[in-house]
Amino acid sequence: MLQPSAAFLSRARPRALSRWLFAVAGLIVAMVVVGGITRLTESGLSITQWKPISGIIPPLTQAQWQAEFDGYKRIPEYAAFNQGMTLAGFKAIFFWEYVHRLLGRVIGMAFALPLLWFAVRRRIPSGYGWRLVAILALGGFQGAIGWWMVASGLSVRTDVSHVRLAVHLLTALTILAGIVWTALDLYALHRDPLARPARLTRVGAIALGILFVQICWGAFTAGLDAGYAFASWPLMGDSLFPAGVPMLAPEWRNAVDNPVVVQFIHRWWAFAAAAALTVLAVRATRAGSRAGFLVVALVVAQIILGIATLASGVQIVVAVAHQANAALLLIASVCAAHAVGRGAMRAAA
Repeated sequence: MLQPSAAFLSRARPRALSRWLFAVAGLIVAMVVVGGITRLTESGLSITQWKPISGIIPPLTQAQWQAEFDGYKRIPEYAAFNQGMTLAGFKAIFFWEYVHRLLGRVIGMAFALPLLWFAVRRRIPSGYGWRLVAILALGGFQGAIGWWMVASGLSVRTDVSHVRLAVHLLTALTILAGIVWTALDLYALHRDPLARPARLTRVGAIALGILFVQICWGAFTAGLDAGYAFASWPLMGDSLFPAGVPMLAPEWRNAVDNPVVVQFIHRWWAFAAAAALTVLAVRATRAGSRAGFLVVALVVAQIILGIATLASGVQIVVAVAHQANAALLLIASVCAAHAVGRGAMRAAA
């Protein structure tokens, strides 16, 4: 007869949980892509109410569509930029915001319902339940952050706050990183029932931190439409930094609110991120992981896509590819950091 602990281990299914989490991670990448399209098509303010439950059903009748359109007509963005828009034009921007919100609900159900099933069936290995519940709670909070972001553009502003946009994106990517790290821990547990969760090493923390800073300034760049400021590279116009740029007071605000300065920071911090991720890639390769090669390839692709985004005048396909590649780079970087952490644990043992 199995002892209680052995009986519990026999019911745990770390590989099944790992596969489920990787599937959810894929949905989050799709969400990041749709979010980028929503931003670039100026669709984010087309739905002016937050209805977490009833909002899953789109307008079905002409009267319902007209009511949604009338709500949009009452916000500053319509008065400033879209007066004269037809109902058909409104439906086009409504589509992307609706898909973005719908995908958020799908991700929530794709996480919550399997988690409940795994918990009821006692398939979750010991020590992982609290982590999965924390990710679920952060996902719910992300929905509130999304509405907080949209609300910033409904009364005074003609667009959403770029700071709130950055918070929204970084929270989504934090969830993505947490899911991937947990999935890797669970897969390691499947391969070795005695495996412990990997620890985040200093090199991993620094590299991921620098990458998150770069993504944050990427969100500022998108939110301020700073990508349109200068389309040349490596110079901004005729110089490394253009002369005569109006500056804000106090000076620190320029790093956050001045489109030219924000683009400048995003351009050159990219190389700090590239250097840090290259170091991480080398460490991961030494630890026996192939993730390091993928990190380097995605870093190169990200820099090329960033330059192409500027040179194309923020052409939507290129810009969305740039954002999607950032999410993939984060996943690869988390895999590399996880491999370095496991290698450090083996060395210590």
